Amino acid sequence: MAAGQNDSSAPLQNQEDTNSAGSSRPRNGFLRLLEIGAASAKLGLTSFGGPVAHLGYFRDEYVVKRKWLDERGYADLVALCQFLPGPASSQVGIGLGIIRSGLLGGVIAWLGFTLPSALAMALFALALQGMPVAQDGWLHGLKLVAVAIVAQAVLGMGRSLASDRPRATLAVAAAAVALLAPSAVTQVALIAAAGLFGAWRFRRAAEARPEPVRVPGGR
Repeated sequence: MAAGQNDSSAPLQNQEDTNSAGSSRPRNGFLRLLEIGAASAKLGLTSFGGPVAHLGYFRDEYVVKRKWLDERGYADLVALCQFLPGPASSQVGIGLGIIRSGLLGGVIAWLGFTLPSALAMALFALALQGMPVAQDGWLHGLKLVAVAIVAQAVLGMGRSLASDRPRATLAVAAAAVALLAPSAVTQVALIAAAGLFGAWRFRRAAEARPEPVRVPGGR
């Protein structure tokens, strides 16, 4: 993986690190797993706002700070996970762990990110058991803060995922349709339509694209 390269449009390749500037991957496999666990646990303890906001936090931590992926590789991983059913943020975290250190890295990334919030949720439920919290003002305040957190994440991701007019137009159009017709069928139709549009509109970019991400491990 070219962890220290400056060109964000270059392909991501999962290779053994060299001593190039900016490389942050430990060569020892055990230390690498510890690094994955520490990074994912940090995000699990500090990432608020739900899956959309998590993707923004992941980008800041793994792409901007740690340089585990470049912008293009991260955007591809996010797109793949959005295509799959289930929580995209958890899938992106697992994918990053797998790219970083194989299947065990994916398991550790999943545990590190998911376990803290699961424990916090269980303790929170036990503490508030039997208490009428549905109409409490502090809970309404949390909802308002969540809107701001998600908005910040969306703006940050938009700069990298919708970097030009055609992509931004596609994103805005898809958002409008999803808001006007919120249903599972709409989501599937939007994903299919966006894939077909991308195959037609961005074909040249796809043809010129260098070698894609290489994931360790066999099929």
